[in-house]
Amino acid sequence: MVKTKPKSTVRFAPIATGQIWRVEGLNLQVNNVGPLMVQYKLFKPDALKTGTNEIQAKVAVEKYLKKNKAVLLSEKK
Repeated sequence: MVKTKPKSTVRFAPIATGQIWRVEGLNLQVNNVGPLMVQYKLFKPDALKTGTNEIQAKVAVEKYLKKNKAVLLSEKK
């Protein structure tokens, strides 16, 4: 009998307003979360000016974060 290891699943915190994620050397700051859409800014951590506001589907942003192994830096409560 061969024992197989269970697949490790990385669980992400649900996307919420005020979070900052580190993705590929950039920061993604979540500004607003709706039922279907997410408004965010993507910028370099040491930039003087922040990036422009982007709006995408919530599912697409979650896939992007998982695909690029994002790390949650801070969470506003």
